[in-house]
Amino acid sequence: MALEFTDANFKETVLDSDKLTVVDFWAEWCGPCRAIGPVIAELATEYDGIVNVGKLNVDHNPEVSTTYGITSIPAILFLKNGEVVDKLMGAQPKANFVKKIEALK
Repeated sequence: MALEFTDANFKETVLDSDKLTVVDFWAEWCGPCRAIGPVIAELATEYDGIVNVGKLNVDHNPEVSTTYGITSIPAILFLKNGEVVDKLMGAQPKANFVKKIEALK
């Protein structure tokens, strides 16, 4: 199951983690966000214990969204050791996520 990232837990669960972390910036009203939701859930299960995979609702967590300049969703950031190392914009096929994760983990 995908982790839930928030303004309150982002530093602890993402920035302070030594694992690659995949953050899906999304909102309930966003159709493409809902379309990739199952992909994010699958990745969370498949990479459990290896890569942190989770979602951050931009409507409920404006602080982190603003910090990373998220103006269009879905936006998926790949962070490692507190730094953004890659990103994907818009709905993407699962293979694109797997390719990035395998290259970065």
